[in-house]
Amino acid sequence: MLGILSAGIAPGLALLSYFYLKDEYDSEPVSMVFRTFLFGALLVFPIMFIQYVLETEQIVQSDIVSAFFSASMLEEFFKWFILFYTVYQHISFDEPYDGIVYGASVSLGFATAENILYLIANGLEYAIGRALLPVSSHALFGVIMGYYIGKGKFTAESRKKWISLSLFLPFILHGTYDFILVSQEHWKFIMVPFMIFLWWYGLRKVKMARAMSMKQIEESFDYQKTLYP
Repeated sequence: MLGILSAGIAPGLALLSYFYLKDEYDSEPVSMVFRTFLFGALLVFPIMFIQYVLETEQIVQSDIVSAFFSASMLEEFFKWFILFYTVYQHISFDEPYDGIVYGASVSLGFATAENILYLIANGLEYAIGRALLPVSSHALFGVIMGYYIGKGKFTAESRKKWISLSLFLPFILHGTYDFILVSQEHWKFIMVPFMIFLWWYGLRKVKMARAMSMKQIEESFDYQKTLYP
């Protein structure tokens, strides 16, 4: 059991540490990041129950509906809800890159709890595959969600557009990921380029969020200089 718990937790913790340490300007309180991570982990249980009901009642009867609505929409909406209604207005969320940290945190909390449950049910031999695909993809969906949440909070124009994209893009990407898994016979040949694209896109958003944070800090410093020359 200790091995399963370690294998289940390690990928999420490693990825969260990576994105957290990328915040060079004003690191987020560990307590707040942990709380967001815990909220994400707790989401697993109501979502699993809803998905169980949908499957048992045979409400979902096609691969595309299963991928985009039973999985993607449910999971990404609840993660977005936590991010928007518990973090967005928090005083600690004070620069664009913070959205990346909190988006990754809530997603990796969910992915870690899901990963532990999966390994308990199916065995430790799946640990590497789970780390490379579900855990890392959830992290990147969270990064993309957090990027647009941060852009929406700290950009004066088109705020509603950025907030909408913070849910819409992870929903589309997550649905595409699941659709590849459930509908394609040779899914590995499609999943590899998809994951390469997802990593490229996610890391690009990390770089852009850091640049926005740096610009905001520089503008704040220049403003203070005008007040206190």
